[in-house]
Amino acid sequence: MSPILGFVVIVASTQLVVALENGLARTPPMGWLSWERFRCNTDCKNDPDNCISDRLFRTMADIVVAEGYAAVGYEYINIDDCWLEKDRSIDGQLVPDRERFPYGMKSLSNYVHSKGLKFGIYEDYGNYTCAGYPGILGFLETDALTFASWDVDFVKLDGCYAHPSEMDQGYPEFGFHLNQTGRPMIYSCSWPVYQIYAGMQPNFSSIIEHCNMWRNFDDIQDSWSSLETIIDYYGNNQDAIVPNAGPGHWNDPDMLIIGNFGLSYEQCKTQMALWAVLAAPLLMSVDLRTIRPEYKAILQNKKIIAVDQDPLGIQGRRIYKHKGIEIWARPITPVYQNYYSYAIAFLNRRTDGTPSDVSVTLKELGLQYPGGYRVEDLYEDVDYGILTPQTKIKVKVNPSGVVILRCDLQLDEIFASSRYTPYTPLNQVFKVRQNSFK
Repeated sequence: MSPILGFVVIVASTQLVVALENGLARTPPMGWLSWERFRCNTDCKNDPDNCISDRLFRTMADIVVAEGYAAVGYEYINIDDCWLEKDRSIDGQLVPDRERFPYGMKSLSNYVHSKGLKFGIYEDYGNYTCAGYPGILGFLETDALTFASWDVDFVKLDGCYAHPSEMDQGYPEFGFHLNQTGRPMIYSCSWPVYQIYAGMQPNFSSIIEHCNMWRNFDDIQDSWSSLETIIDYYGNNQDAIVPNAGPGHWNDPDMLIIGNFGLSYEQCKTQMALWAVLAAPLLMSVDLRTIRPEYKAILQNKKIIAVDQDPLGIQGRRIYKHKGIEIWARPITPVYQNYYSYAIAFLNRRTDGTPSDVSVTLKELGLQYPGGYRVEDLYEDVDYGILTPQTKIKVKVNPSGVVILRCDLQLDEIFASSRYTPYTPLNQVFKVRQNSFK
C-alpha cells in the first residue's frame, strides 16, 4: 500500500482514545507564552522592557486584545519560569518576586481577566524549577490551592530536578489536587519528554487521562534547524504519537516562534501550517510590540487557525516523503458517511534555491469522495472551485516553504450544480499559483 493511500485506513483509530473529561481544551489551547522569546531575563534594572515582570505580561495582554489576536482565538497569557522568589514563605507558600511582581499574582490575574483573557502560570514537578526556583515537591496540595486562589486558568508543570520514575504517580497526583480545588485549570505536562530522555516508555493511557496537553520532544529554539528536528520527530514517530491526540488531550510540539529572529518568512508560514495540521496548541512566544505586519498576518490567519481548531480533533500525519518533499494531511470537518474533508500541506525541505513543483491527483492523496472537494489555498486566499478525485493538482512550493490547501467535501448534488464545469480529467492539470509575499 502506498504511504499516501494508507493514510485513510489509519484515520479511524485516532478517535478511539478516551479523553480527559474535565471539560477543558476541547480544541488546542491558543495564547501567548513568555519563555522562548524572553527566557529568564530577570534584569529589570538594566532591561525593564524585556524582563519577566508584571509590566511585561500586562503589556502583552493589552496587545493581544488591541491588535486582534484575541479576536481570532488567542486567549491565554501564560507566565513561564523565573517569576518566583528563590524561597517559599515561612508558611510554605509560593511567593512571586517582590520587585518584579510588586502587586502579586492575584492582581495580575485580575488584570488579564479584565481584558477577557485567561491567565496561565508555570511550575515544576521537582525540587526546583529548571531555572532554580522552588518546585512543587512536598507542596502539591498547597500549590494547587494557591493557584486556584489566584484564579489561574492554565498550569504548565515542567520536570527538571525530578525523578522520571516518580512522574507516573506525581503528575496525576498534582492533577488530582488541581481538580479538587474546583477551579477549572488546563493541565500542561512535561511528563512524557523527561521519561523519553531517561529511556522509559511513557504510559500514554495514563497521560491522556490526567493531562490536557504534554510535551514529548525537545524545547523549540529560535532556528529552522530546531523546527526541522520537531517536524522530523512528529513524522518519524507518528504511529505512536497521533492516536493520543483528541479533544481534551493534545500533543504539544512547543511554542510558535513566528516573528522572532531565526526563521525566514517562508519558514514562519511552514510552522503555522504544520502546527495546524498537527492539531497543536498555538502558543505564541514573540514580542508583540515589535512584530512585523507580515508575521502578524501569519499568526492571525483565520483559515489556518480554523484547521488547527477543527472540532474533530484528529491530528494529521505525514503521508509522503521523498527527496526533500513532504505531504502532510489532516482529516477535518465537514464529514459525510466515511468521507472526511482534509487540510493538505505540501512542504519543501530542499535548500537548492528554487521552488519545487509537486504534482499529484486528489485520489493519490486519499481524497476519494466521488462528489468532489472545494479546494482553497489558505495562504493565497484563493478558491479554486470544485475538483474531483481524478483531478491532478500541481503546486509550486518555495524552499523551506509550504503550500496548505483546504479540501472540503462538496455535499451538494455536484453534477447538477451550476458551479460545476465538466472537464476531461486526463487532460487537466490544476495549478495552484505560487506563494508570493505582498
